[in-house]
Amino acid sequence: MSNNSATDGFYFSHDTLSLISKYTGSTFVVKYGGSAMQNYSLQSHVIRDLSLLHWFGINIILVHGGGIFINHWLDKLGIIPRFENGVRITDAKTMEIVEMVLIGKVNKKLVSLLNQNNIMSIGLSGQDARFITASSMFDSPTNLTGQVDSVDTKLLNLLISNKFLPVVASVATDYIGNSYNINADTIASSIASALNAEKLILLTDTPGILLNVNDHSTLVKDLNLEIINSLRLNNVISGGMIPKVQSCIDALNNNVKSTHIIDGRTKHSLLYEVLTYERIGSMIVL
Repeated sequence: MSNNSATDGFYFSHDTLSLISKYTGSTFVVKYGGSAMQNYSLQSHVIRDLSLLHWFGINIILVHGGGIFINHWLDKLGIIPRFENGVRITDAKTMEIVEMVLIGKVNKKLVSLLNQNNIMSIGLSGQDARFITASSMFDSPTNLTGQVDSVDTKLLNLLISNKFLPVVASVATDYIGNSYNINADTIASSIASALNAEKLILLTDTPGILLNVNDHSTLVKDLNLEIINSLRLNNVISGGMIPKVQSCIDALNNNVKSTHIIDGRTKHSLLYEVLTYERIGSMIVL
C-alpha cells in the first residue's frame, strides 16, 4: 500500500500490515494535549491518524485536556491561573471557565474535525450518564480539582460497539453533582484501565522519556517498572513527567498491555509508534 493524502510521509510496509492485523478489534485510549492541539497543521495530522486507525478497525477513545485554552480565557476575563505542584487550583469561577472551554469549545471542535474525516464521533465529558464519578483531590471545598473514583464502561462500550469514536473532555462530577476539573492523563489512564485497553497513548510535548532532557538522542524507547523505578530514584523522571509516568503505571497495573509517551509535535507520531516495530517514543510495560 502506498502513501496517500491521509498518510503523506508515512509509508506502509509488511510490518505495518501485520501490526494492523494484530490490533484490529482492540482498544486504544489516546490522550491528546499540548502543542499538537494549538497548531492547526499538527492537529490535522493527529485527526487524520486517529481516523486511519479507526478505519483499520481499532477502537479509539480520545481524551483531551486544553490547559492552554483555559488559560487564554482566564486571561481574557482577568483571572490569574494558579497552580500548586503542577496541579491547577480550580475555584468555582475557574471551574465555570474549564467547563465552557473544554466541553463547549475544545470538545466540539475535535468532534467536528473527526466528523469531517467521515468518522462517527460523539463528544462526552465524565458528566454524561455519569460514566466517570469523581471526588476532590484536596480537603478544601473551594478547590474543584478532582480525581477519578470510578469509571462505568457501559456508555463507552455501547458507543464503540456501534463504531462511534468517543471524545472525552476531562471534567466529571461527584455523587451529588459537583463538577471537577481532572488531569486528562489521569482520566485517560482510568478509562484504559476500566476497559482493559490494549494501549494507553499519551501525546505530549517531548519525544518520550529522556536520560537528558536537553538531548533528544537520549530517548529511552523500551522501559519496564524496574527501569522506571531506577530512573525515578536518579531524578531522571521529574517535573511534569512524573504524573504522566504514574498514569502509565496505574494503567499497567490494571491490565492495560502497554503504555506509550510520544511527541504529538512529530508528524504521524501515532502511526510510527503503533504501526512500526522501530517506533518513535517511549513504551512502558510491566
